[in-house]
Amino acid sequence: MQANTYNTPLGAGGVITIRKGVVQDFEQILKLIKAFSVFQRTPEKVTVTLEQMIEDKDIFQCLVAEVDNTIVAFASFFFSYYSWSGKAIDLDDLYVKDEYRKLNIGTKLLNAVIQFAKEHQCKSVRWLVSRWNENAIDFYKKVGAVIDDTEMTCVYHLK
Repeated sequence: MQANTYNTPLGAGGVITIRKGVVQDFEQILKLIKAFSVFQRTPEKVTVTLEQMIEDKDIFQCLVAEVDNTIVAFASFFFSYYSWSGKAIDLDDLYVKDEYRKLNIGTKLLNAVIQFAKEHQCKSVRWLVSRWNENAIDFYKKVGAVIDDTEMTCVYHLK
């Protein structure tokens, strides 16, 4: 996203602003991360702290969606490189607060991540979706994503 912000009508006269997240947003973003983990049914997996996010500010990248100066959604992502296809963006999390769903905020936020990837000459945007989350799967298919269930995620936690 070359421009710092992207403003779009929300409906009912409101405006949504999508912009890069900054350190001053991290407290609100962390609350959304925790809310997302509850939605995902895995709150025990969130171990990141505000202090860690601040320490990692040079590598933590996200876009936020703001309505009336309140962050209502976020998309965190990172650059990656795939040996078969090249430079990509991996979308780590995309979460919209319950009361702001069905307003196309998720679509606008995902489109902003895709635009960011295009501006940085990436070949793809990749992300995971929980098999049980049928609403998300349907949403991703509607925006043109290919759901590939060939591979499974492996995680090795460093201590």
